Amino acid sequence: MLLGAIVTKPLDEAQASRVIEMAWEDRTPFDAIHFQFGLTEAEVKALMKSELKFRSYKLWRERVENCKTKHLAKRIGDIDRFKCTRQRAISNNKISKR
Repeated sequence: MLLGAIVTKPLDEAQASRVIEMAWEDRTPFDAIHFQFGLTEAEVKALMKSELKFRSYKLWRERVENCKTKHLAKRIGDIDRFKCTRQRAISNNKISKR
């Protein structure tokens, strides 16, 4: 199932749900989503816009624009990982299998 007009890589429902979950989390950078699913920041934004209610999308976008942890360039230099060291491994998560 192809979700969003800009998304070039087809996502099934479970993958789309996981991308939305990761995008919603403040500490998960867009680079982690790109690493796992091959989606650019613009593709993630298009997916969020197509799947969320407009008001929810608007609130999310405001939060993302002001969030230093969503963009690696804005992050503090000593954070060099995508997830907390104490976070439990998530099944079917490429990052947890490194």
